[in-house]
Amino acid sequence: MIRHTFFILLMVGLFSCQAPDTSEKEEWITLFNGTDLSDWTIKFANQDLDVNHRNTFRIKDSMIRIAYDQYDTFEDAYAHMYYKKPYSYYKLRFDYRFTGEQVPGGEDWNVRNSGIMLHSQSVESNDYGQYFPVSIEIQLLGGLGAGERPTGNVCTPGTALVMEGKVDYRHCISSNSKTYHGDRWVSAEVVVLGGESITHLIENDTVLKYQNPQIGGGFTNPKMGEKDWTSRGVVKSKDHWIAKEGELLTQGYISLQAESHPIDFKNIRLLDLCGCKDFKAKNYKSYFVKADNSLCIY
Repeated sequence: MIRHTFFILLMVGLFSCQAPDTSEKEEWITLFNGTDLSDWTIKFANQDLDVNHRNTFRIKDSMIRIAYDQYDTFEDAYAHMYYKKPYSYYKLRFDYRFTGEQVPGGEDWNVRNSGIMLHSQSVESNDYGQYFPVSIEIQLLGGLGAGERPTGNVCTPGTALVMEGKVDYRHCISSNSKTYHGDRWVSAEVVVLGGESITHLIENDTVLKYQNPQIGGGFTNPKMGEKDWTSRGVVKSKDHWIAKEGELLTQGYISLQAESHPIDFKNIRLLDLCGCKDFKAKNYKSYFVKADNSLCIY
C-alpha cells in the first residue's frame, strides 16, 4: 500500500512539472498607437499608395476617424488602410461607432456600412483602380432607426467560404446579432484560425462562424462573368486571381474600410495565437493555437 501511494505521488509530481502554465498573461498587441498612422498604409482606388485623399483617415482623441467633411461628393473614393504586418492565427478586438450622415454620392447600401478586412492581399498588390482587396470582411452595419439590421456579418470580395459543409459564394451573409441604432460604441471581435475557421463576436456574443476562407468568390469567380468585375472597380489582375480559385486563405493583412459613411475605431488590439508551443521555452504560451517553434527562446 505504501509503495502504491508513493508511485501515485511520484506520477502526480512528474505530470505537474510538465503541465503547461495556464496563468500567464495574454500579450495583446496594440495596432494603433493613438497618436499617428505610422504602422498603417492607405490605398484609395485610383490613387497612389499613402495618399490620404481629402484627409479621410485622421486621428482624434486616440481614435481613428474616417470622415467626409472635406468632400462635396463621394466619387467612388473607396479606400482601405492596412496594418503593416500579416497574421494567420489571432484574435482581433476593436470598438466602432457610426457618426453623422453619409457623404452625397455614396451608394444606398453604404449608409452606416463599413468593415474590417481579414486575410487581405497586401496593400502593394492592389490594382490602381481596385475598389476592394481580395479578402474576408467582417461587415459592420448600424441600425437605421427602425427595423432589424444585424452587424458582424461576412462579405467576400474575391473570396468564398464554407458553411454547413458546402462552399458558399454569397457575397454577404448576415449574422444573428442584435441591431445597434444611433451613434453608440459597439465592441467586436474576430477569432481567426488560419484557413480553418473564422468566428465573429459582437458585444461578447458569438454571432457567426464559418470555415475554409478561400479565393474564388465575388469578382474572382469566373462564373460571375465580366460585368461583376467592372461593378467592383477595375481589377486588371483578375486572371491571376481566377487561376487561384479554391486556394485557402491561411494568412493576410488587416485593413480598415472607408466606403462613404463616417465611422470611428478605437481600442484596436490583436492577440497572436501562433508562437512557441514548447513549454520548456521562455516564451511558451498555453493559449497559442498554432505552433511556430522557430520563435522559441530558451
